[in-house]
Amino acid sequence: MRTLATFESAAFNTTQPRDYFINPGCFGDDTSRWLMERLRQAGLTTDPEPGQEDFGWYFTFAVPDGQHCCVVSYRPSDSEGAAGAWITWIERERGFLGSVLGGRKRGISSAAVAAIHKALAAPEVANVRWHEQREFDRGQEDGSKEP
Repeated sequence: MRTLATFESAAFNTTQPRDYFINPGCFGDDTSRWLMERLRQAGLTTDPEPGQEDFGWYFTFAVPDGQHCCVVSYRPSDSEGAAGAWITWIERERGFLGSVLGGRKRGISSAAVAAIHKALAAPEVANVRWHEQREFDRGQEDGSKEP
């Protein structure tokens, strides 16, 4: 199953580092909040606020099959003037031991993927592409329009 999506959007901050960013380029707080609101509008429960990592942001959300984590990161373009890409991936929410044992990549619900896919179907988002994590990690970024 494809659990990683890339997309483009000019609606979110990609240029102004905030005082609370762990790293200057740690964009995605507004993108995460927007996604969370879209999921709430679809009747799902999310964290009240996103959390921050050194590479981006994350939040948990619930589907009938269980808790999942959505991670959001921004990758600037290598080309001058070209748009960068937002990258988001879905993991299964696991406890500490389950995370250490690789459980975050197992048991990801198709309902969780469908919820993020539906949330990304918005006028402010373009060029959504879904990828298998291992293919994406190898640099194969063609992806598919559907998860």
